[in-house]
Amino acid sequence: MSIFHKFKESLSDVLYIWWQEMRQILRDEGVAIFLVIVPLGYPLLYSWIYNNEAVHEVPVVVVDQSHTKLSRQFVRDCDASPDVRVLFYAEDLDEARSLVSRQLVKGIYLIPNDFSSRINRGEQSTVSVYCDMSLMLAYKAVYQTAMVEAMRLGAGLNIKKAGNYSKREDEITVQPLAVDDVTMFNPTGGYGSCVLPAVLMLILQQTLALGIGMSAGTARERNRNGMLIPNDDPHYRGAYRIVWGKALCYAMIAAVTGAYLALAVPRMFSFPHLANRWDLLLMMIPYILACIFFGMTVSCLVRYRENVMLLMVFVSIPLLFLTGVSWPQSNIPAAWQGVSWLFPSTFGVRAYIRVNTMGASFDQILPEIRILWIQAAFYLGLASLVYRHQFRLAKWNRD
Repeated sequence: MSIFHKFKESLSDVLYIWWQEMRQILRDEGVAIFLVIVPLGYPLLYSWIYNNEAVHEVPVVVVDQSHTKLSRQFVRDCDASPDVRVLFYAEDLDEARSLVSRQLVKGIYLIPNDFSSRINRGEQSTVSVYCDMSLMLAYKAVYQTAMVEAMRLGAGLNIKKAGNYSKREDEITVQPLAVDDVTMFNPTGGYGSCVLPAVLMLILQQTLALGIGMSAGTARERNRNGMLIPNDDPHYRGAYRIVWGKALCYAMIAAVTGAYLALAVPRMFSFPHLANRWDLLLMMIPYILACIFFGMTVSCLVRYRENVMLLMVFVSIPLLFLTGVSWPQSNIPAAWQGVSWLFPSTFGVRAYIRVNTMGASFDQILPEIRILWIQAAFYLGLASLVYRHQFRLAKWNRD
């Protein structure tokens, strides 16, 4: 048989397997949900929840044990800020804690009875801040408001003691060294702009692994011998044909969902999007391929449809931490960093954050891209070995 006929036969088998896999996805509601519905709908819900990256008018309770002009001024300044609203006054800390436990307030400002006397003696005074840590944005508003107003109150006291003759001298007394605070990569300083771009890339990997694994579990359940490929279909005759046929189907779906996650969602919710389109394309190609072949490798471990959910959903949060976005990469133990190298999301997230959020060039994300290509080749080899074994078993059953 000539090379042309072999190529034509291989291409025909690949396209046939692609079509069979596409039909199975369209007919299987569970697989369609994970491969199409979840990547399209879940990012909208998650991004919408965190779209308001700053909270305002967070309710707090004040325990003013000083009852002086200075303490009342501090409370008024906090209440006048846009982030905090003084909703209650309590006699003691126990009463304030009961308000927090009933979720009527999110924080407590405790002003001690020696607040003014210590300041008037030229000593350092304190204001205790208690925050409800169940919502990080509320904690940030309560704590930072107290810090800002305390510094402002201290600046006013320093000006009175300095005895200056001009506003310029007052400015130098308060701030002898001017500092320009420029927020890089995350202008709003919000949680969404920091973490959600990483979550978008992780969603792509997890939904592909879940959809591919569920499809493999279905194939095993329908096969009387519990194998991944049918026993009596002549088109399933070669590991690489099977792998590339299935991968072509998943790649067509992932190309759409990947473009949606990487391009559309950040613009819809005003997340940073500084990437050059070609740099982003060159980053997404190896990442999608690595995720597909990773999912096909994981699917070889799936015996039943439900198994892949137990396997992949459990590791979603640890994988987010291992990317180094929500937890500093320098503080991740070496052993766990080694584990993170097994997952495409580790380097896909890092590359996407650098190119899209930080505006890095292609050369600056080249190390991550190289590793993604290595992962794609590695998992392609593993998936091919498994399907070669499956092909031999199917051939043996036919014989």
